[in-house]
Amino acid sequence: MSVYFVTGTDTDAGKTLATSALLYAAKRQQLSTLGLKPIASGSQATSDGLRNSDALALQAQSVPPVAYTTVNSITFEPAIAPHLAAIEAGRPLNISVITGILRETLNHTPRDLTLIEGAGGWRVPLNEREDFCDIPNVLRLPVILVVGLKLGCLNHAQLTAEAIIADGLTLAGWVGSVVDPAFEADSARFEANIAHLNAKLAAPCLGVIPHLNAPSAAAAHPYLSLEPL
Repeated sequence: MSVYFVTGTDTDAGKTLATSALLYAAKRQQLSTLGLKPIASGSQATSDGLRNSDALALQAQSVPPVAYTTVNSITFEPAIAPHLAAIEAGRPLNISVITGILRETLNHTPRDLTLIEGAGGWRVPLNEREDFCDIPNVLRLPVILVVGLKLGCLNHAQLTAEAIIADGLTLAGWVGSVVDPAFEADSARFEANIAHLNAKLAAPCLGVIPHLNAPSAAAAHPYLSLEPL
């Protein structure tokens, strides 16, 4: 069983698209899959309870199928930082509780490939003392970094990669995801930026997802490869 934690260079870096596309690629190889988003804010009220669109996307790529609560165990409605949503809801986040839930899920739902998606970037807070990066730190998980390709991404990517390695974790791979179509408009400069990331990030590139007019796991997966993992 292979388990990875997926983080990003920033909010809206394309983590969910990359995560769901990697799971989709694994499904096409007849592998069992599980996508987890343990904490999600920005959710909609439904007849079944709060549902987060990112978590639903990961649930759709999990085979055999699992319940929504398996994918997303802690859900908040406001589209704000999770630690603030938790305070407002009177449900403070705690790393030991979160990692305990994840350990139980991993033990009871083993899959060929499991991807655990964080929120925002590497140092997004869980509470006053703990951050999202404490989840892979406690569980000792290798990390996949999703680089939101836009102006400023080279600095964000290198600083995040350095932080992951400084925390004693393995950077298993990185995925580029074009979030600003203008960034890929000049192909020569775009390729130069990708070459720079390949030179600076101490991990293999799993692929680069271009800007997609209709982003989906099915549309994005041809640009990715699981082989380096």
